[in-house]
Amino acid sequence: MNKRDFLKGLLAAGGGCLAAWGGRAFAGEGDGTRTVPVADEKEASHYTPTPRGVKCLICPNECTLKEGELSDCHNRIARGKKLYTLAYGNPCAVHVDPVEKKPLLHFHPSSLAFSLATAGCNFACLNCQNWEISQVSPRETRNQSASPEAVAASAAREGCLSIAYTYSEPVTFFEYMRDTATLARAKGIKNIMVSNGYINKGPLLELCRVIDAANIDLKSFDPGVHLKLTAGKIEPVLETLKTMKAEGVWLEITNLVVPGWTDDFKMIGEMCDWLMKEGFAGVPLHFSRFQPLHKLTRLPPTPVPTLVRAKEIAVKAGLKFVYIGNVPGLGGEDTSCPGCKTLLIKRMGFAVRDNILKDGKCPQCATPIPGRWG
Repeated sequence: MNKRDFLKGLLAAGGGCLAAWGGRAFAGEGDGTRTVPVADEKEASHYTPTPRGVKCLICPNECTLKEGELSDCHNRIARGKKLYTLAYGNPCAVHVDPVEKKPLLHFHPSSLAFSLATAGCNFACLNCQNWEISQVSPRETRNQSASPEAVAASAAREGCLSIAYTYSEPVTFFEYMRDTATLARAKGIKNIMVSNGYINKGPLLELCRVIDAANIDLKSFDPGVHLKLTAGKIEPVLETLKTMKAEGVWLEITNLVVPGWTDDFKMIGEMCDWLMKEGFAGVPLHFSRFQPLHKLTRLPPTPVPTLVRAKEIAVKAGLKFVYIGNVPGLGGEDTSCPGCKTLLIKRMGFAVRDNILKDGKCPQCATPIPGRWG
């Protein structure tokens, strides 16, 4: 049994991620387990000095920081009239994952993604599943040493088709992601951004030159609910969706259905109508099941009928590829032809059981299926 078959076997058995990176070394960088000193600060990009302090221009928070102050995302710091990032070359989470875990279901199925994160996030979601790393700075996590060159080399060594910037919020380690993605693309490795989409347009356009695919969390379609749930505004996220689509980045969207927060069917209908109006009919939409975590532990998991109803609303609105995530055995992650309804890709968890797509088309009626199939 080769390595890829072994990893797929773990997945079929119900494993979470395919393989933890553990304490193995990055290519050419020691034993890969040391704690990286935060003194290794790197000058950030996209900022400007102002009379009130240094203003970060990466995301709509646009934190203005005085000497020594940390940004809302926990990993940018003011030093004199300059801004520095604490999140460069020091990932706190590294795994080899199936691309389906991102989730990306129309992007090179069954391929592996070398996935990494540093600490920090520009949201403060009440339901965050990775709050141990997203709501702290790199000063508070145990990190590995991994330059962009080392990440790209290690991804190639592991047989990964792509590198995924994920787990926390990659917008907050913008420079590390950008530099790594640039090197990876030069080596023929693709790049995936799993993000809340909370980023200003200038930095986003810079990323779009090196990012091949993205899954963006559209956490709510109600501005008030979005603000209370995440501490961020919804409008920049909607602009990110439109910009990435226009720039040719392969895009999928996730909506976590949180009981009492984002399970309003009227709101879901309005979201789907907006997606249709803006030309997202062929963009996969994932309705994901909430599990009680972080500050919402008293809520129940999302009832399965709620997710099924959300999918029905989306399909009725005209969206062609609507999925239900985090409910194994439901068949909610299978891909069917929107034309003749032929089952094209059968999945179980994060594993692809069967894929009969032919050159990106339905073999029965030749309907093209949007995606990056390879």
